[in-house]
Amino acid sequence: MIRRVVAVVGDMVAAFELGIVCQVFGLDRTDDGLPVHDFAVCAAEPGAIPTTSGFAVHVEHGLDRLADADLVAVPAWPRLDAPVPAPLLAALRDAVGRGARVLTVCTGAFLPAAAGLLDGRRATTHWQFADLLARRHPEITVEPGILYVEDGPVLSSAGAAAGIDACLHLIRLEYGAATANALARRLVVPAHRAGGQAQYVEAPMPPQRTPYELAELLDWILAHLDRPLTVEALAARAAMSPRTFARRFKTLTGTTPHRWLLERRLQLAEELLETTDLGVDAVAVRAGFGGADTLRHHFAARRGVAPAAYRRAFRRLP
Repeated sequence: MIRRVVAVVGDMVAAFELGIVCQVFGLDRTDDGLPVHDFAVCAAEPGAIPTTSGFAVHVEHGLDRLADADLVAVPAWPRLDAPVPAPLLAALRDAVGRGARVLTVCTGAFLPAAAGLLDGRRATTHWQFADLLARRHPEITVEPGILYVEDGPVLSSAGAAAGIDACLHLIRLEYGAATANALARRLVVPAHRAGGQAQYVEAPMPPQRTPYELAELLDWILAHLDRPLTVEALAARAAMSPRTFARRFKTLTGTTPHRWLLERRLQLAEELLETTDLGVDAVAVRAGFGGADTLRHHFAARRGVAPAAYRRAFRRLP
C-alpha cells in the first residue's frame, strides 16, 4: 500500500506537473473519505528552486527523504541537457531496489531512464520528446502515442494532463474504483482514461462542430450499460452512418466506441463488486457483459485480476 509519497525535482521544476502530484497525493481529503499520504518534495540540493513559470518553490528535504518512500513521483524534468546528479540516480535506484514504485509525468521519464530503471521496458513521455527519449535510450521501448504505461516498478505518463490519468490509475489500483472515482470528482476530471488511449487527436476539429456534440449520447450510454449497444444502434441514435459515427467518436474521444464502452462497463463492474452483494453473474448482467465468463475474460485482460479477487481486495460494504 502506498503511504509515503515523495516528489523529486531537479534544479528547475515544472510547476503544473508538480502541482498534479501535489493535488493527488499531497492534500488531506479524509473529510471526503479519501486516503491521506505522507507527502514531501525533495531535491539533490534543497532550497529555493526556480520553476518554468517564473517563480520559485522552497524545497525543504534532501535525497535522504527517498529512503522510506513507497512512491517516488517525478514531475516533468525541464533541463534535459543538464547532467543528473549521481547521488540522485543512486538514491532512485536504491528506492526501487527496496520495493518503491516510480511515477513519472511528462519528461520525468528521462530520470528513471538515466538511472537504468527502464532498460528493457516500455515507457512513454510527452509526444514531443518521445524521439529524444528513444535516441538517448535505445534499450527502452518508447510508446509515443499513449497516455501512460506501467512496466515493472515504473508508471510513466505523457505530457501535462496525462499525469492526472496516471495518478488516478495508480489510485484505482491501490484503493479501488470508488476511491478513484471520488477523487476524480474532486479534481473535476474524467474518472478513467485507458493508458492506451491516444495522447492527442491527429485530425483537426472541424470549426462547425464542438467536442460536446456527443455528450447527450454518452450520458445516455452510461445510463443504459446493461443493454446490448452496437455501433450501428448508437450511430442511429446520433443520426449518423456507422462509419461517420465511428470516425467522429474517435476524433472527439481519442478512442473507439468499442474500447470506450468496454472501459465504462468495466468501471461499473468494479463499482458493483466494491459496493454491492451482487454475485458475479448479476454484476456481469448489470454491467452489460451478458454473463460471468465474458466479464471474467475482459476483467482479466484489462485489469489483470479475476472479479472475485478484485472484490476481496476492494470490497467497501459497511
